[in-house]
Amino acid sequence: MSVSVLGDAQTDSLVSTAEVTSLAAAHNLSIPSSELDDWAALLAGLNHCAKEILQRPDYYPAVDTSLYPRADIHRPSGDIDTDYGGWAWKATVRAAKPKSAELAGKTVALKDNIALAGVQCTNGTGAVDWVPKVDATLVTRILDAGGVITGKAACENNCFGAVSDTSLTGPVHSPYAHGYSTGGSSSGSARLLASGQVDLAIGADQGGSIRLPSANCGIVGLKPTWELVPYTGCISLEATIDHTGPMATNVQDCATLLEVIAGSDGIDDRQPYNWPQGHVKFGAEIREYLDSTAGTEKPLKGIKIGILKEGFTDPLTDPNVASASHAAIAQLAELGAEVKELSIPLHSDSGMIWMVALPMAGTTQGLLANPSGRKQLLFPERAEQVGAELSQEAFEALGPGGQNIYLRGLFLQQRFGSPLHARCTNLLRKLGDSYDAALRDVDVLVMPTIIYPPVKICPEGGRTLGVLKMLSRTIGATYNTATFNSSGHPALSLPVGFVPARDNAAVWLPTGLQIVGRKFEDLTCLKIAASWEKENDWKGLKFGSEA
Repeated sequence: MSVSVLGDAQTDSLVSTAEVTSLAAAHNLSIPSSELDDWAALLAGLNHCAKEILQRPDYYPAVDTSLYPRADIHRPSGDIDTDYGGWAWKATVRAAKPKSAELAGKTVALKDNIALAGVQCTNGTGAVDWVPKVDATLVTRILDAGGVITGKAACENNCFGAVSDTSLTGPVHSPYAHGYSTGGSSSGSARLLASGQVDLAIGADQGGSIRLPSANCGIVGLKPTWELVPYTGCISLEATIDHTGPMATNVQDCATLLEVIAGSDGIDDRQPYNWPQGHVKFGAEIREYLDSTAGTEKPLKGIKIGILKEGFTDPLTDPNVASASHAAIAQLAELGAEVKELSIPLHSDSGMIWMVALPMAGTTQGLLANPSGRKQLLFPERAEQVGAELSQEAFEALGPGGQNIYLRGLFLQQRFGSPLHARCTNLLRKLGDSYDAALRDVDVLVMPTIIYPPVKICPEGGRTLGVLKMLSRTIGATYNTATFNSSGHPALSLPVGFVPARDNAAVWLPTGLQIVGRKFEDLTCLKIAASWEKENDWKGLKFGSEA
């Protein structure tokens, strides 16, 4: 690397030869004594440049609060005010002059890892105290479409949680059975929708965090194609698996919200530059599709659906959940779809590969706020609070999920290093290629969203269970979801009925069918889901011995 700027040797920027020696020794290097003065001078110039940069004003997208005023920002308290854990913050934010009426008057909750200027963004954790100065891109798009943001929905601690009892703001209870999990990590978003607190919600999904709570709460949740919706202004877990997307009580609303938020913003480097906002009219297309197929006996004629064999074969798969999914698939066939079973053996190993890959990159990007190599909107003020490694206080504030990722990341990096992450990355690409190959023969793949019913939560916040027992509750939860974060395929969870809880057959809880499509063919997933939804009342369907 050339030295573009040497910098001035200011007194307060001088670096001693002892510091150079110490720096090298800390990384098992030795600098010849004849070169120490030269390196000290070079680093002194660099030190000065770094200090100068830190004095410059940051460059954030401006928020015009006269155009997008916000009021009544407050932390709710008590079971009723929080909707039994669903709300982390409440506020009222709307556009003074909306640009369209696509979401006119619709109330929207944002997952609490999404920046809303002036409202604390907890990310479910006490490890970082951050009040954003910016609005996420999707926030502006929602407001411009006439939507009204009414607050921030609770999410699991640092978004590392599939059971809804790890958030800083407290446990989130199922709207169908108090004391049971909504799923995570977009736990509050699902709860608020299912309980009727809001019309629409935004979730974020790195391993199933939109789809798991959607399945557990009986709502529609879509993890869009990777790149489709800008992640700008959302706290990253790991850039290659970060997704944010729509959650709603029906397919039409989910599609309309996707239409509003999808499209390149010119900041998120994950996005294609040739996909402007409004490029695909998802909401309008679904309305037109439902109108055109009204009264049609076989609206799905010509659609090919592949039942992913391995999506049903994990030993933890609950038979009632499997029955609910098979019944929904049979109904899709009655609606005209051609259905056949497909096998992708590597899918069975996807959880193992993903589990090893995530900590190695997620520790650096998600927990240490250092997504180096990315061209995105970053937040220096958050990074300042984290540092190069976690403090004891920050580690304890993470909760077991984040602690698990952090310790695993440290262990794997120390024991195996970069070759292991490289191997995982290549195997994940092999998985993606396997799904692509299968999707050349069918339009979508289907399987249960989560392979077992919601589990009980721990009202005390979970730590009383012990780390091993608490984390063991989530084994298998992301078996069918996490792999599609790495592959980038669109994946939608559709509610298809109720199943009994594993610990109490008298408790009935929602379950979902996952519909996975080709990349950037999110509309196909939505059309199939809309056809099933139009012909079925999922709330009237029960699968189990007591049904």
